[in-house]
Amino acid sequence: MRGGASLLQIVSGSLLAVFARAVTGVRPIWAGSAPNGRQRIYFANHASHGDFILVSTCLTPVERSRTAAVAGADYWDSGRVRRFISRRLLRTVLVERNWVERTADPMQVMLDALGTGQSLIFFPEGTRNMTEEPLLRFRSGLYNLAAARPDVELVPCWIENMSRVLPKGALLPIPLLCRVVFGEPVALSEGEDRKIFLDRARQALLALAPQRDGDSR
Repeated sequence: MRGGASLLQIVSGSLLAVFARAVTGVRPIWAGSAPNGRQRIYFANHASHGDFILVSTCLTPVERSRTAAVAGADYWDSGRVRRFISRRLLRTVLVERNWVERTADPMQVMLDALGTGQSLIFFPEGTRNMTEEPLLRFRSGLYNLAAARPDVELVPCWIENMSRVLPKGALLPIPLLCRVVFGEPVALSEGEDRKIFLDRARQALLALAPQRDGDSR
């Protein structure tokens, strides 16, 4: 299948989904969209290395088999174990975030993946959010992808509690209930300014987060 996973990736993805459900009890909340077979970019908040696993777990087996996570090569391509996990077991599109040392344009790498028919799990903050803010400022990648591929749906999805299941430095996950809330697709309007679009997409994602007392965002 064009853009599909290998048998090893399908099996490992299914086993990982079973494990993720057992540890986190994760359940999808399709608040503004539902699986429809279209090619998509799922853009999500990012606070843990396990975030993309939860999003992938919430997809149907067919969608999961053609959806790859965008991940930093500096982390997932360092060391034989991580490299084996990211390249052989998981569906990852590795991008080099260090613009001084990188050998390939991250945007072209993602567009190449989309060109094979894959959907993507994408983190527009660009790095894990280790602050007290609910969401960091979006970098320009989501806008560039939307402009280059207007035919691909952009679906915001809020990952709840994963940073507490797998906190920084933890070797083993802590059992805790998680949710992934999928919102209404966001589309780039013709001639829309980059900053306006990114602010609008960020607000669409924030709107899916659980409300907290005194939180006005």
